[in-house]
Amino acid sequence: MTDPYFSADLMFIAAVAMMTGVTYFMRAGGFWLMGRLPLTDRTRRGLEALPGAIIVSTILPIVLKGDLALGLSLVVAVAIMALIRKDFVAVFGGVAAAAIFRHFGI
Repeated sequence: MTDPYFSADLMFIAAVAMMTGVTYFMRAGGFWLMGRLPLTDRTRRGLEALPGAIIVSTILPIVLKGDLALGLSLVVAVAIMALIRKDFVAVFGGVAAAAIFRHFGI
């Protein structure tokens, strides 16, 4: 009765398996490579700045196309990040602020 919902053909399974393998080997290769390179101060600072840069590059285009609630929630997230310096808390606070702003129709 539920077979059509859970069936997958061989090509789909092969594609997912190959993507999984490539992702794993790229990550493992990165760890292996970084374990053999000298970690200079410049490289360390770049790696520490990377999570914030990824968040900004992902969210900024969405905010520029968004409305007031989205912009205000970004301001809340930046303020939390400036005060607490925890990425997860800032993202959670921004999402919570967006939900509250949307609830009140802002």
